[in-house]
Amino acid sequence: MQLDGVRILDLTRLLPGPYATQLLADSGAEVIKIEDTGAGDYARHGQPRSERDVGAIFEMVNRGKKSVSLDLKSDEGTEAFYRLVESADVVFEQFRPGVVDRLGIDYETLRSYNEELIYCSLTGYGQEGPWADRAGHDLNYIGLAGLLDMTRESSDDKPQMPGYPIGDMSGGLFSAFAITEALLSRELGNTGGEYIDVAMSDVVASFSQSVAYQALTGDPAEPRPGQTALSGTFPWYDSYETADGEWVTLAALEPKFWRAFCEAVGKEHLIDAHEDHDPEAVAEVTEELEALFEERTREEWEDALGDVDAAFGGVYSPAEMVDHPQLDARDMIVRPDDAPPRIGFPARSSETPAGAGEELPGQGEHTESLLSSVGYTDAELEELRDADAIR
Repeated sequence: MQLDGVRILDLTRLLPGPYATQLLADSGAEVIKIEDTGAGDYARHGQPRSERDVGAIFEMVNRGKKSVSLDLKSDEGTEAFYRLVESADVVFEQFRPGVVDRLGIDYETLRSYNEELIYCSLTGYGQEGPWADRAGHDLNYIGLAGLLDMTRESSDDKPQMPGYPIGDMSGGLFSAFAITEALLSRELGNTGGEYIDVAMSDVVASFSQSVAYQALTGDPAEPRPGQTALSGTFPWYDSYETADGEWVTLAALEPKFWRAFCEAVGKEHLIDAHEDHDPEAVAEVTEELEALFEERTREEWEDALGDVDAAFGGVYSPAEMVDHPQLDARDMIVRPDDAPPRIGFPARSSETPAGAGEELPGQGEHTESLLSSVGYTDAELEELRDADAIR
């Protein structure tokens, strides 16, 4: 998991791309943010603000990176970018299709400067198809993938979606995986440089494996995602409100978990109900469990069922999550002395890299030092400043 010596030129901003490169930076890669000479990464200026007076999202996904500020619409700025490409392993961009061609920083152009370059494009819908040029965000990707009502529908029948950016985060995560895969393939001698096209809608569609088979085979009983065994259709896999207005989850999908739950709560008469999918029978079990869980608070249920092998757990807010002893035991909540607290790297390895550190780059903070490292003289840097090609 040590990517020391890998140099990534990161043209992305906001959340999906920076999340991907933060994972790579945490694995030891040198990530250089290429920001424009205007506002730079929009996330710098967002709300809420962190303790270091930058946007909180920027704070969370840009630690330990460097920043070079270039005007890629100028010949001088583009030429400076080409010089950086010569020493890079990866270029990662998040523009709409066609933008990099207009800027002259597309894969075919850049590979003439570096044949071993790995080039990753992350977009909403990919580089081709009738939706390729559309603007999009999470709600769009989840809707296209048929997963909008993957959570339980509300009383007014309005499809629900998770309260977090599943498309952005999963797109970033898969991009990091694809880039690492390409680096390994190159290192093994299987490939040289290569182009990677990641669409966030494709990644979210990949999440539909649990409901895809019936749709793919034309099964007339094809369920909507909101009507599957994993979406609250059955009482043994659902969430329940407790006496204090909090919530708990029961995920006793396997019969052994359901049996353990029923025995623990004195509901042995419901054990055989796990095999009964008749709607009226299911509704009766649901009603019985709703009444049961309303008898105790969330923490009382945690005390009663936490050690029972029944796939049970509480539902916690983000504020509760970051103080939860399970995440604390896994060192997932990092509380540095010199920076705001953050979420840690979600994997453990016997060869753990040093990590990205806690410093945030100022916009263009490393422009001159990095351009000097690829051969620019002081006089040439002065010319770039005079031309407003760098900041």
